[in-house]
Amino acid sequence: QVQLVESGGGSVQAGGSLRLSCAAFGYAYNTYCMGWFRQAPGKEREGVANIGLDHRTRYRESVKGRFTISQDNAKSTLYLQMNSLKPEDTAMYYCAADFGRCYDQLSPSDFRYWGQGTQVTVSS
Repeated sequence: QVQLVESGGGSVQAGGSLRLSCAAFGYAYNTYCMGWFRQAPGKEREGVANIGLDHRTRYRESVKGRFTISQDNAKSTLYLQMNSLKPEDTAMYYCAADFGRCYDQLSPSDFRYWGQGTQVTVSS
């Protein structure tokens, strides 16, 4: 059974940094597309970044140059380094996984497995 457990959220001031982690259990980690999503109150869940089997990364436009997705296959762990955080980055952040290739659209519908989320709050 696939399990994803996020950690690393918190409260920071604008311009600060956080690193989110997602520990994966119950499957062959390096055979899956992994992604980060976020959802702010009253808004739809949106894709932040993904990383594929070919190690190619994709980012939503608003986080390019500030966020970096990476993974440690030996630890079956996904990361999201977030720098230069802005108040508009405030949201619940979710880790997601699905077997096979990643897609460019960063769509939540492409992922079957989800973590419970970790809250990120950025104050101005």
